[in-house]
Amino acid sequence: MKLTSLLYPPYERRLVRQLDQASLPRHVAVILDGNRRFARARGLTDPTEGHRAGGAKIDEFVGWCAELGIPYVTLWMLSTDNLGRDEAELSGLLSVITATVDGLANGPAAERRGVRVQLVGALDLLPTDVRDALKEASESTQHRSGITVAVAVGYGGRHEIADALRSLLLDEAARGRTLDEVAADIDVDRIAGHLYTTGLPDPDLIIRTSGEVRLSGFMLWQSAHSEFYFCDPYWPDFRRVDFLRALRDYQRRARRFGR
Repeated sequence: MKLTSLLYPPYERRLVRQLDQASLPRHVAVILDGNRRFARARGLTDPTEGHRAGGAKIDEFVGWCAELGIPYVTLWMLSTDNLGRDEAELSGLLSVITATVDGLANGPAAERRGVRVQLVGALDLLPTDVRDALKEASESTQHRSGITVAVAVGYGGRHEIADALRSLLLDEAARGRTLDEVAADIDVDRIAGHLYTTGLPDPDLIIRTSGEVRLSGFMLWQSAHSEFYFCDPYWPDFRRVDFLRALRDYQRRARRFGR
């Protein structure tokens, strides 16, 4: 037995004791990065194996959040840029995403955790069968009131803002308003009401795995006052102790919200 397997459980318990339950983030968003590099590091030639390992980690992560009483989680599973990947890899990734979301909605722990799945992204960019499967899984959870898991699929921050403005303008045009009238009273709140994430609070904490230190367009609008945490493990290697460290780091920061 490795020494770390003996040391981590008491270390995790100590980290949990150090956390202030009253000041945990309400909304944690995660950029699930490093699945392909995880596969390569293990000599796997098929990147889908890395995506499967990443998909398996998601249920575990949602469980950690549910145990701590964190009510909102957003998981970036597929960007708009990812849609341009090799056809075989994209097909495998979409298959993993579909199975993972179905597991979140209908898996053994779904009812106990009260998982409510919300889809976030340009779903019209997805293949019809994938879009329909994701919507069906999401709709089956809308009666629940436990942890809300927002699944960002076909998501890009710039794409989201462009879609929000388009939606706002179309709504106003349908009301018979002129462009000058709309421009005169457009504001932040009205644009926010047309984002993919309408109904979700902005993320308090955004985590990115795999050692990359950038957002890559994730939640450009919503992250204005978020705290960021970047860590080295590839997403499939992300452990509960890594998550607890992220929460500890978050609680050590003084949030000023631009003031």
